[in-house]
Amino acid sequence: MRYRKFGRTEWPVSDIGYGMWGMGGWSGSDDEESLASLQRAVDLGCNFFDTAYVYGNGRSENLLGQLVRANPGKKLYTATKIPPKDMKYPTPADAPLEQCYPADHIEEFLHKSLKNAGLESFDLLQIHTWNDSWTDDDSWSDMLDRLKEQGLINACGISINRWEPWNGIRAVKSGKIDSVQVIYNIFDQNPEDELFPACEANDVAVIARVPFDEGTLTGTLTKETTFPEGDWRAHYFTPENLIPSVERADALKPLVPSGSSMPEMALRFILSQPAVSTIIPGMRKLKNVEANLRASDKGHLPADLLAELKNHRWVRKPAPWSD
Repeated sequence: MRYRKFGRTEWPVSDIGYGMWGMGGWSGSDDEESLASLQRAVDLGCNFFDTAYVYGNGRSENLLGQLVRANPGKKLYTATKIPPKDMKYPTPADAPLEQCYPADHIEEFLHKSLKNAGLESFDLLQIHTWNDSWTDDDSWSDMLDRLKEQGLINACGISINRWEPWNGIRAVKSGKIDSVQVIYNIFDQNPEDELFPACEANDVAVIARVPFDEGTLTGTLTKETTFPEGDWRAHYFTPENLIPSVERADALKPLVPSGSSMPEMALRFILSQPAVSTIIPGMRKLKNVEANLRASDKGHLPADLLAELKNHRWVRKPAPWSD
């Protein structure tokens, strides 16, 4: 496992972290299996774990707390997210801050998350949705500063709405946040244009989420793939999205290096980007943990393959099915 500096915090975080959404709310999740997978990740050197209140309404946060207590001799970096007060994902462009993240709501839900996890503090607290127009309002940032002063959090950040990497640049430049979480993968390369340079210039950490494009870049989905009712992916992978996603993923398969796999290529594409501090693939099974964490040791992709993958950039805009 290799480690990178987490922005201005200077935390040494594993470049492959752990995204805990799937084990909180996706169909087929089993807590015993999840805990075994989390522990295997720790044993292999993973030390950054990302969750949120809405991932099973505290279920995922509880699993993270159990993991921390099971490893008292190891420093595990814990990150969670405050949901918007109106529980609308993503936040509408015209939504006022007071509707989504009033200061008392941020404080209230941090305490709920701490109770869920059974922890005294989190290393990183993130605002789960974001509108950059909120940047100049000091109410949210003043509250986060107070929570830092109280020792309840050590750093703060924002999670940028799907396919809106531009919608966080003002926050990055403001000096009010320590990290941004953004979708970045072989298809979604837009953060390279403006967001990543801003983060590097302001020493803001980057958490790359959705490295497999919600599963497309694993190469296992087909045009006939379906998901159980109630599973978020059943809403996301409508035919309008599933069919072009599978076609684009199939076009990548001939590029996978010999002896490798599409998921490994997808992770190594992101590892080739120096602005990224850590990647948080979702992993619920031991075999996926072991395969994904091996990508860290292999590091960057060869320059010629990286250049070829740049041609597979896919510019998308939010749609009703992408919420």
